[in-house]
Amino acid sequence: MTYCVGLWLESGLVLASDSRTNAGVDYISTYRKLHVFQPRPDRLFVLLAAGNLATTQGVLNRINRDLGRAAKQGHQRGSEGDQADLLSADYLFEAAAYIGRLNVAEQRENAQALRQAGASGEATFILGGQIEGQPHGLYLIYPQGNTIMATPETPYLQIGESKYGKPPLDYAAQSTLSLEDAARLLLLSQVITRRSNLTVGPPFELVLYPAGSMALSQQLKLERGAPELSQIIKVWTEIQRDGLHRLPRFAWESPATTAQV
Repeated sequence: MTYCVGLWLESGLVLASDSRTNAGVDYISTYRKLHVFQPRPDRLFVLLAAGNLATTQGVLNRINRDLGRAAKQGHQRGSEGDQADLLSADYLFEAAAYIGRLNVAEQRENAQALRQAGASGEATFILGGQIEGQPHGLYLIYPQGNTIMATPETPYLQIGESKYGKPPLDYAAQSTLSLEDAARLLLLSQVITRRSNLTVGPPFELVLYPAGSMALSQQLKLERGAPELSQIIKVWTEIQRDGLHRLPRFAWESPATTAQV
C-alpha cells in the first residue's frame, strides 16, 4: 500500500508521497511514487502512483518509451494515432487522458494472468502540472482511465491509503493557502497516516510548484529519522491534547473538577 496526495492552490501545486511498497508481512520495500517529467521547457508534469507496482512501473515505462520515440521523430502527436502524449498535449486534461489510456492498456495486457492468480492489476494516479498558456491543474486518474479534476471547492486529491490522513485536509486544506503552509499540511497528512498504518512509510517526498513558473521551487525527500518528521508529530500531538482540555465541560462536572482539568 502507499499514500499520495496533491493540493491545488491559487498560487500553484503541492504534491507528496510516501515510498513504501507492501507485498506481504515478510516483504516490505521502498519504491519512488513521485515522478517529474519536463519533456519541453513549456510544460512540467508531476505524477503520483498507487496500486499494483507492476502496473505503475509499466505505465512509467510506456511514458518514457513514447517520450523517447517523440524525441527522435520530432514534435508530433503520440504513438497512438492522433492522440496527445506528454510532449504533444496542448491541455493538461489531454495529458491526464493519455496516462489513463496507458493505465488501461497495461492492465489489459496482464488481465488474464492476474485473474488466474486472484490478484488485482489496478493502479491509480494523480497528475499535476501546467502547460504554458493554460492554467495549472491537478487530476486523479482512475484504473478505468477516466479522470476528475481538483477545484477550488475540492482542492485536494488522494490515492492509496487515504483515510487516516484525510481529517486534517478536510479541516485545513484551502486553495488560498501558501505553498509552504500547504506543504506542512501534506507532510502532516503523511506522518499521521504512517502513525496509523505501517504499510505507509518514509522516505516521504514533497514538491512545490509555483503557478506559471514551469519549474519546481522545492523538492524535498525526508528519510526515516528526519527531525522534521518527529517534530511534526510532536507538535500535532500537543495540539490535540490541548484541544481535548479546551472542549466544553459536561453538565455533571463540578467546578472543582473543571479547574483540575
